Amino acid sequence: MVTHNTVQRLMVEMGIKSLVRVKKYSSYKGEVGTTAPNLLLRNFEAAAVDEKWVTDVTEFKVAGSKLFLSPIMDLCSGEIIAFESDTRPSFGMVVGMLKKAFATIGCDRKPILHSDQGWQYRMPVYQAMLKDKNINQSMSRKGNCLDNAAMESFSAVLKTEFFYLNKFTSVEQLREGITEYIHYYNHERIKTRLKGKSPVQYRTLLALA
Repeated sequence: MVTHNTVQRLMVEMGIKSLVRVKKYSSYKGEVGTTAPNLLLRNFEAAAVDEKWVTDVTEFKVAGSKLFLSPIMDLCSGEIIAFESDTRPSFGMVVGMLKKAFATIGCDRKPILHSDQGWQYRMPVYQAMLKDKNINQSMSRKGNCLDNAAMESFSAVLKTEFFYLNKFTSVEQLREGITEYIHYYNHERIKTRLKGKSPVQYRTLLALA
């Protein structure tokens, strides 16, 4: 029988790393606040920018501390149009993300913004901010991560391609690295479904069409 110590030693010698996905952070805290209907209905295709947005909060653990990331993705191009991070899953982090996203929205656009049923998204202030910008709020069914699969996929890619492959000594180092990775993801990382272009390149292509 091969012991776990032997496996660990062989992995070190061969330069192999185990990419184990940690338990996902859940922001659901019971029936508090108002939920919204599922307008997205797992239709993750969008013909134009600012048509469908998705968001979520992802947790990272580093050097005995935590970092939470709150991004918004445009489903047309897959671009991360805004994000904020904090050492706790604060409402201020989500508000900061929203304000950045609002600054990017095109004239007369009324996107759907889809999320899970996390407490941040059920806050009256959050919902009032969306209403003020004519943004239609959409929520996944309780406990159904597949309803927000596009955002879940981005989080998995971020962790698989960046977080699990690097070592971090501080939250700040991780925060800086995430910022650099998202810039790479938006500007350089090509996708087949985007005709071999990056999200920003594809958005630019659509604007010129």
